[in-house]
Amino acid sequence: MINITVQSINHVALPPVEEIQYSIRAAPPPLWCYVEQALEQLPPRQRLMTIMAQTYHWSETRIAAYLQAEGETISTSDVKSGLLEAYRALEMALPPDLRTIYFDEPLGETQAGLTEGNLAGLLGQR
Repeated sequence: MINITVQSINHVALPPVEEIQYSIRAAPPPLWCYVEQALEQLPPRQRLMTIMAQTYHWSETRIAAYLQAEGETISTSDVKSGLLEAYRALEMALPPDLRTIYFDEPLGETQAGLTEGNLAGLLGQR
């Protein structure tokens, strides 16, 4: 089952641009672009866990099981802490003005504005 999932993830045809549906409220273009760039800066393991959790809605247990099947030594609690670190890293990679606009964060302050809930809207539109 895991091999079939991996094959389908790697070989899924992308829809034509005109068929891609997204909500400006869920994924404003400036924020979406910066989140995409921030994802590229994450370490591979954190990026994979974030995509699995947000795009495919996999649970921490399922992510841990998948990574274990791929030869990684990781527990569910490691996945949970890895996801929290990834969310913090994504938030810190966003410019302060965008954090202020989209997460109501006063300029100069850093808080947990980018959360699993509002990240899901961005990554679910991939």
